[in-house]
Amino acid sequence: MDSKNTVKYLYLNTRNELYRVEIANIAYFEADGNYTCFVLRSKQKGVVTMNLSQMQAVLSERMKEEARMFVRVGKRFIINQHYIYHIDVARQKLTLSDCKTFACQLSLSKEALRQLKSLYVAAVQLS
Repeated sequence: MDSKNTVKYLYLNTRNELYRVEIANIAYFEADGNYTCFVLRSKQKGVVTMNLSQMQAVLSERMKEEARMFVRVGKRFIINQHYIYHIDVARQKLTLSDCKTFACQLSLSKEALRQLKSLYVAAVQLS
C-alpha cells in the first residue's frame, strides 16, 4: 500500500467522545486552560481534555516525523504550517489559509510572530 496516497487520521479520545480527524484538515490547536480546542479547515471545532503541552506530545508520539507539519507558536497555539499565509508582526496577526475556501486570523504576540517569521526566513535562505 502506497503510504503517500493513504489518508492519515488522528484519533482524539475523551471520556465521552472520540474524534477521528484527517490530519491534513487540522488548521490549528488552541489552548484553553486544561483543554485544547482544535479547528479544522471546514471551521468545525472540537475540544479534548488535555493541555497544549500534552497535545504537542501526542502529536509527536502518534505522528512521528509528520508531526513537523505542526509548530508551537507562543503559549496558546499549535498551527499547521501548511496553512501559513501571512505573518503580520506589527498588527500581531497570523493568517492561516488554504487559498481556496478556508481562511482565519489569529492574534499572537509580536515575539511569537517574530520567531515564526525568522524560521521561515531562515528556511527560504537555506533553499
